[in-house]
Formats: sequence, C-alpha cells, structure tokens
Amino acid sequence: MKWLFKWIFRLVLLAAVLIVALVLAKDAIIRGTVERQIRAQAGMDVKIGKFSVGLLSPVVTIENFKLYNTTEFGGAPFLDIRELHLEYDRAALAGRKLHVTLLRLDLAELNVVKNDTGRTNLVTLQSQPQPAARVDEIQFAGIDVLNLSVGKVHFLDLKDQRLNREFRPNMQNQIFKNVRTSGDFFGVLAFIWMRSGGGFMGLTANPPTLAAISDFDFGR
Repeated sequence: MKWLFKWIFRLVLLAAVLIVALVLAKDAIIRGTVERQIRAQAGMDVKIGKFSVGLLSPVVTIENFKLYNTTEFGGAPFLDIRELHLEYDRAALAGRKLHVTLLRLDLAELNVVKNDTGRTNLVTLQSQPQPAARVDEIQFAGIDVLNLSVGKVHFLDLKDQRLNREFRPNMQNQIFKNVRTSGDFFGVLAFIWMRSGGGFMGLTANPPTLAAISDFDFGR
C-alpha cells in the first residue's frame, strides 16, 4: 500500500505543477494576444510587462503597459501605465454590460505629439479602424470606484520645440466614485484641469474636452 500512496502523492503533485503551468501559460497567451490585437488595430508597437486574469475572481491586472508612437510622431512612448487593475461584475458582463466595481489606474506618463503637418497622435489614433468585436456592443454600466494616479503629461511639437509643454499633476490615489456617464468622466478631467491651475492641455479658460485634446493648439 505504501507504493500506492507514493504514486497518488506524485500524481497530485504533478497535477498541481500542471495547473500552475497552465495558469502561467494562460496569462502569457492572453498577453501575447492583446499585444497583437493592439498592434493590428492601433498600428503602434506595444509592450506589456505583466498581464494577469483571475480564474475564480473577476479581476484583470496589467502592469508596465507601454504604447509607442509611430515614427511619424518620433517613436517615443505615447502611453506609459504602471498599473491598470480592474475588478468587474461578472453577472453584468454576461448580460453585455460592463460594470466596474474598482478601477485603479496609475498613469506614469502620456506624450501628446504634433507632427510636422500639424496632426496629433491622438487624432491619428482615433482614425484607426474599429476592432471586429465592437466596443459599442457592450453597454457601459459605470465605475463604482476609480482610483487615479497621474505622473506627467508632455505636449511635444516636432516642428517647433519652443511650444513644448509639460504638465505634472503628481496626483496619487485620488478617489472618484460613481463615474457612470460622459459628464462624470469630463468631471474627472475638470478636476485634473483645476489641480493644474487651469493650465492642463494648454487651456486657460475652460476645462478640457475631447475635441480640445485631439486638436490641441500648442501655441496657446
């Protein structure tokens, strides 16, 4: 009987090792798939340090996410995210509704670049074709808690570097609750704008809008 227990123990140990290997492989496979999809849809290079999806819990964590500008915009990082941690309502998602219970976003750096022809990388990114699985097929049901950290934002003019701007809110773990509408989202942008003394996005009078961000005038 001793040999039987020994083999049972070995089988259990082997199963545990295989499960761990599958979990690790699962995250690596998903990370590779996400990177390929972003390259295909955005036309920009991307690197993800860590991508973790919970098996038993509705949690997604991305660490060290870097999206790079194309050569047209200098090739430097466009977006540098230290961490994106998302906890969602699994039942709502099954009903094609995205209800985020917690979103923790640590944005280390954002570089908005205007090229020699006057176009910004944001405009170019918005003009890319939509993915096959359209986002608008899923209804956004809101974010219960948004934990936001922002390091620095650069505005770079490749034609005239004298117009370059840098914004450093140095905002750490600022909490926003019940972000459910586009108005709530712009309220978050307005908060960052006010924190900067009204200088965010080069604006001095009104809080930013998507149009202002996309068609930014570096000379203001």
